[in-house]
Amino acid sequence: MPHFIFKEILSVTMILFAIIDILGAIPVIIQLRPRAGHIQSEKATIAVLVLMIAFLFLGDELLAVIGLDISSFAIAGSIVIFIIALEMILGVDFFKEEAPDSVSIVPLAFPLIAGAGTMTTLLSLKSQYQTQNIVVGIIINTIFVYMVLKNVQWLEKLLGKTGLHILRKAFGVILLAIAIKLFRSNSGL
Repeated sequence: MPHFIFKEILSVTMILFAIIDILGAIPVIIQLRPRAGHIQSEKATIAVLVLMIAFLFLGDELLAVIGLDISSFAIAGSIVIFIIALEMILGVDFFKEEAPDSVSIVPLAFPLIAGAGTMTTLLSLKSQYQTQNIVVGIIINTIFVYMVLKNVQWLEKLLGKTGLHILRKAFGVILLAIAIKLFRSNSGL
């Protein structure tokens, strides 16, 4: 019988909250929304939940089957995040060929929300916490992600055009730094 330990659930929830950084991703989400007309909150949230839980249980095996290691996975995610950051900073669209409704999965659900950093963190959490407590932490974070995605239009109105422009540039630089750090820490540079 699984034992749910509140302290473990709280720790896992806070660690995942910091790694996912959905609040920091708000400017990116707002930038992606015009491409799709709207963000499909439910679709993106379900994708995030499925990706994180599947990777928790099957991550090591899945990467081994396709001949990848965590570092290669993290580097691929960092490149996509790097491109998104360049879009934010430079105001240039690199994902011009995207189908309008696909931004809910790529690049929003993966790699922005449930990216290489999140996946790597999930694998390391398995060695420190009980699996059922990690699953509860994932669910709590997914609920928060859903609330942010569902209210992105309200957040956009709250921040205004100037506020969004400032946030987009500032978070673009932060996202660029995160992508570079993720790349460097996994490439041996």
